[in-house]
Amino acid sequence: MSAENFVQYAAFLLVVGLLVRPLGSYMAHVFDGGKTILDPILLPLERGIYKIGGVEAQSEMDWKQYSLSFIFFSFAGTIVLYTLLRLQNFLPWFDKIFQVTPMSLDLAMNTAISFATTSTWQAYGGENTMSYFSQLAGLTGQNFLAGASGLALGIAFIRGLARRDSNRLGSFWVDLTRATLWVLLPFSLIGSLILVWQGVPMNFLHYTSATGLEGGAQTIAQGPVAALELIKNLGTNGGGFFNANGAHPFENPTPLTNFIEMLAIVALPAALTFTFGRMIGRPRQGWVLFWVMTVMFTGGLFFCAGPEQQGNLTTIRTANLIPSATAGQPGGNMEGKETRFGIGASVLTAIVTSNGATGSTNSMHDSYMPLSGMAPLVNMLLGEMVFGGLGTGLYSIIMVALIGLFLAGLMVGRTPEYLGKQLGPTEIKLITLYTIAMPFTVLILTAIAVIAKPGLDGLTTNSGPHGFTEIFFAYSSCFANNGQAFAGLSVNSPFYNVTTAIAMIVGRFGLALPALALAGRFGRQGRRQTTSGTLPTDSLLFAGLLIGTAIIVVGLSFLPALALGPILEHLMVK
Repeated sequence: MSAENFVQYAAFLLVVGLLVRPLGSYMAHVFDGGKTILDPILLPLERGIYKIGGVEAQSEMDWKQYSLSFIFFSFAGTIVLYTLLRLQNFLPWFDKIFQVTPMSLDLAMNTAISFATTSTWQAYGGENTMSYFSQLAGLTGQNFLAGASGLALGIAFIRGLARRDSNRLGSFWVDLTRATLWVLLPFSLIGSLILVWQGVPMNFLHYTSATGLEGGAQTIAQGPVAALELIKNLGTNGGGFFNANGAHPFENPTPLTNFIEMLAIVALPAALTFTFGRMIGRPRQGWVLFWVMTVMFTGGLFFCAGPEQQGNLTTIRTANLIPSATAGQPGGNMEGKETRFGIGASVLTAIVTSNGATGSTNSMHDSYMPLSGMAPLVNMLLGEMVFGGLGTGLYSIIMVALIGLFLAGLMVGRTPEYLGKQLGPTEIKLITLYTIAMPFTVLILTAIAVIAKPGLDGLTTNSGPHGFTEIFFAYSSCFANNGQAFAGLSVNSPFYNVTTAIAMIVGRFGLALPALALAGRFGRQGRRQTTSGTLPTDSLLFAGLLIGTAIIVVGLSFLPALALGPILEHLMVK
């Protein structure tokens, strides 16, 4: 790894670390009813929303009521967005000359589910399919609301661990409102203004016709890009205004915008670890989770950066090329990458987006070396435990911690517990259900796709191990509510629009409901006293147990599939 890239990665992690305490403390105040600097402006607006919606702010919910509210809200958002997309040709700013991809029933259904679950999986090209109105009112709106609902779930889960002898997790409608008004709106506004300053468009101008350097005609979309760009990252959504997503110079024009957009993805999920420690009254617990995330994030950076900087040695030797970076060329594998970002910023983005449940890529992962391409895939298979989605990432890493505590308890013959909460048979069943949901869904859908003709028809560019990886990556991304994809797999077909939608639904609700049920059971418990036989969960030993458990679970679940895809391709390349 070059010194320049090392400094870039270190600076990014340093900034994230410095933001954890202030942002985490701020969110703890927001959701615990503390005072914030925005209260004079937002409290009257909040009360107005509750009055219009008939929400009783002081009335809290048990886990079943919270879950039903979450499901109802997500379903309503899906229906509204589906209707808007199907009718977009009758709505403002639609131009049939430029919006040439038909918004079919299955594509509209897939897109609506995608944005309502924060997956933002895109089986379409943004500027060729969506009008400015659809992008702004439909997709941007869902980026706010779906991101806020995910944050609400994370806060409810924390309350389950923090409370004693209570079956209440808070009010979904209050948490949703406060997440939107106090967290997502102000940070999105500030970030969007910075992007506009850096050259990201925020207008409603007509598409521009231009002539390229080689004389070819080009049609360049503009539009309200900045409004979508920041919230898609801050809300851990990821759907791009343009088909090229973060590689497009209008979405991501400079290295500074790339840094800011990656920071927007990680900052809030990382800060939630401090919010967690603050709300349960044990700050060290939150810091342990943050440092576990940071260690695993750093490991992914090095694992991805190494093969990319080395490049394809077979091709390099055959062509008698110089693999190392020089003053005149960057070295390594530059295929599929923007020259303004290079290998370093491209790898950083690949690791941030795959860990952060945000498919806002700035390079083509399909062009990465096999092991480098495996890095974002493994990150998604880890189940959002490294920073992860907004709110969902926190309970994902705690679920892995609970698995580790259960295994440790089996080895010493002691009933496992976490923060004084006992893991009994029902709790273990819920954890097991949460753990097997991803391999059960992803592996079955991948198996169907690689033997069914409609699934194989999507492989328009590659076959063999690389084609298998494209399919495996697609379903892993959809289940992880991530949305990024290997290029080369054509997914705008009824088969892929339906099957990827299934993965997105299970990935959102099949994980959220067991997590809320577990939080409800924890909340009803008291708190057991710490004894000499209790495993400290704020120690280096526990951190090692957590990392080891994550590696074991992913290895046992997905190693055969990885061996058929990127590992086999790596051996073939070498």
